[in-house]
Amino acid sequence: QVQVVESGGGLVQAGGSLRLSCAASGSIFSINVMGWYRQAPGKQRELVATITRGGTTYYADSVKGRFTISRDNGKNMVDLQMDSLKPEDTAVYYCNARSFRATDSWGQGTQVTVSS
Repeated sequence: QVQVVESGGGLVQAGGSLRLSCAASGSIFSINVMGWYRQAPGKQRELVATITRGGTTYYADSVKGRFTISRDNGKNMVDLQMDSLKPEDTAVYYCNARSFRATDSWGQGTQVTVSS
């Protein structure tokens, strides 16, 4: 099993930056893709960004050019650098670890609030 724990959320003004971190533990060698998802009030959870073990990244169109995902396989961590934040980025952000068998592990989530 894999456990993931997020940190780094908070309140920031529009145009500001935040950095989220996610630490994985447990069966870390089973992890293939790690990523960040978010869920705003009244909306479905949506993909923000993912990164494979080899470093291939994917970004949702809404965050391209503003967010950067990075991964340290040695430390079993994945970060999300969020710049030029907008009020519509306000959501609970969840870290996800997907195994080679496509099993998902989720963190508890961290709140990001962007004020206008």
